[in-house]
Amino acid sequence: MLILTTPNIEDKNIKEYYGLVSGEALLGANVYKDMFSGVRDVVGGRTSAYEEELQKARDLAIKSMEEKCKKLGANAAVGVRIVYHNLGGTMGNTILVSVSGTAVYFEDK
Repeated sequence: MLILTTPNIEDKNIKEYYGLVSGEALLGANVYKDMFSGVRDVVGGRTSAYEEELQKARDLAIKSMEEKCKKLGANAAVGVRIVYHNLGGTMGNTILVSVSGTAVYFEDK
């Protein structure tokens, strides 16, 4: 599955547009507690454990979007956007990773 942030696929012909597809993943408050309750894993001023958890959530959201593309018969998603939302409030320190794009079917020109 080809995932692109661009609206077009260079040297390819988009034959079919299936519409909006999305995927979401939550990074829960317990992750913060787990990471910061003990020894902090800090590399170069960055918390690598936190980055790894964000990467996992992003990958899960993208995989969810890819599965929706496949169900539609698409072989790519174009115009993909990844957004991080801090839900805060009643959700604690929960972060929502949201991925959206347009499912398409492309062929070589």
